Amino acid sequence: MNWITNYVRPKINSMLGRRDMPENLWIKCPETGEMVFHKDLEDNQWVIPASGHHMRISARERLKFFFDNGKFETLENPKAPVDPLKFRDERRYTDRLRDAKSKTGMEDAIVNGVGTIQGREIVATVQDFSFMGGSLGMAAGEAIVKAFETAVERKLPLVLFAASGGARMQEGILSLMQLPRTTVAVDRLKEAGLPYIVVLTNPTTGGVTASYAMLGDVHIAEPGALIGFAGPRVIEQTIREKLPEGFQRAEYLMEHGMVDMVVSRLEMKETVARLISILLKSPLEDSIEEAPAKNDVVPAKPPESAEANAASS
Repeated sequence: MNWITNYVRPKINSMLGRRDMPENLWIKCPETGEMVFHKDLEDNQWVIPASGHHMRISARERLKFFFDNGKFETLENPKAPVDPLKFRDERRYTDRLRDAKSKTGMEDAIVNGVGTIQGREIVATVQDFSFMGGSLGMAAGEAIVKAFETAVERKLPLVLFAASGGARMQEGILSLMQLPRTTVAVDRLKEAGLPYIVVLTNPTTGGVTASYAMLGDVHIAEPGALIGFAGPRVIEQTIREKLPEGFQRAEYLMEHGMVDMVVSRLEMKETVARLISILLKSPLEDSIEEAPAKNDVVPAKPPESAEANAASS
């Protein structure tokens, strides 16, 4: 028995209160290199306070930040065929799906929620980039269509947060067929006279930008978001020219008319609520005071002249 090893050293360690520290307490800003305490970053909706850089967040976190008091009803996603093409590249598609589900705790890349923003009930659809790059497959397409059907059935506006690398290649043509299916769902919402607002987050690319992500009544982008069909590197290699600075970033696209506005995540809820009020022509009772009716305002009569007073007398 080694008295030094078995008694003294453990005793000293317990006296000092030594413990292992988590490795992710501090997060480095990708733009400035600033180290930010993770709790402060979470309280700021994962936006770096100094630089304004928007970190990627999960679908459920986004819904929690977006809805009043973080409360919402999650819509169950419809069932869809799994690996209909029996696809395999370096790994089986079923293995990739299993790993993505285990990593994210999600069934697929889409989460639908119903809740209120500033007291107004809406449907929100969020793509999670952490699930196979937010790719659009059959299951994701079914979930998006379900969200639009729910909005039409309940007569609610719909807000969609897009984040995707495009169609899911492991499902081939079946994935591409989700583009017209979701487009039809958008048309049905608009036929019902309900607002459809799209929030483009980083990144939104591929077939998603060729369908429902560019069919909104208003298009909002988060600062610095990459938005486009093909990536900048592919375009440069194709046209063999140097692209402008900030090409396909949210600010560049707003300047060139592809995006209506660039809004910080910290102001997203208020901005979307205001836009929905405008589109529905129904001001929020909590934030906008009721204007007096026109009939309540009676214009004052002009004063009678001296000549008119003399004539009447």
